[in-house]
Amino acid sequence: MAKFKLFKDRKGKADQAKNNKFVKLGREIYVQARKGGPNPDANFGLKTAIHNARQINMPVDNIERAIKKASGNGENVEYDEIYYEGYGPGGVAIMVKCLTDNRNRTAADVRSIFNKRGGNMGESGCVAYMFDQKGILIIDREKFADLDEDILMMQSIESGADDIVTNEDSFEVLTHPHEFESVKSAMEAAKFEFSSSEVSWIPQNMVGVEGENAEKLLKMMDAFEDNDDVQDVYTNFEISDEEMARLG
Repeated sequence: MAKFKLFKDRKGKADQAKNNKFVKLGREIYVQARKGGPNPDANFGLKTAIHNARQINMPVDNIERAIKKASGNGENVEYDEIYYEGYGPGGVAIMVKCLTDNRNRTAADVRSIFNKRGGNMGESGCVAYMFDQKGILIIDREKFADLDEDILMMQSIESGADDIVTNEDSFEVLTHPHEFESVKSAMEAAKFEFSSSEVSWIPQNMVGVEGENAEKLLKMMDAFEDNDDVQDVYTNFEISDEEMARLG
């Protein structure tokens, strides 16, 4: 899971960040509709993308427009899913997931973001071995304040989940990527609701960063977030609360 997500909007860019999310999720909806058809009831990938879009209050018109485009009612664009890998300041591992209609442009943009902020883009596979692919179903603890953790654990195991991670503000139900769809469906049938759900890459170990490296990494994450082709970033760095307060 992309650690930098914890740091978004810290500079008062909430509106721009939301617009960026709309663009990225619109592209994901388009790709899933092209891949599996426009009916979310028969296309789990599309159903999940639409659910995630609704969780951030993406306008219904945006969702419907993306599906119509994918059905041939508008532009006909082919997006390729590509992962770029590299190292950030301090040697932290970074994987960048992109959906692009122009590989040359995207590769150049991603390489530039790495280079300008003290990192370097490497070959395919150079850091992927440091991550495990997992399905992640996130439950907002504030929204479900009365949720019994033991009941959640029992239902998750019965549904086929691998593990549960308890955070200060959320529960994360982890699954094997091939079991993601069945676990999500089973838990939804049991009346559990998720603030987001995705197949993601989780770092095997975290690396603490501070000082100049931390500052450069935050700027790098902002630059990736601002790029429309970048869908997600997976990293293995973490910054302490004290260091975040110092950086402002």
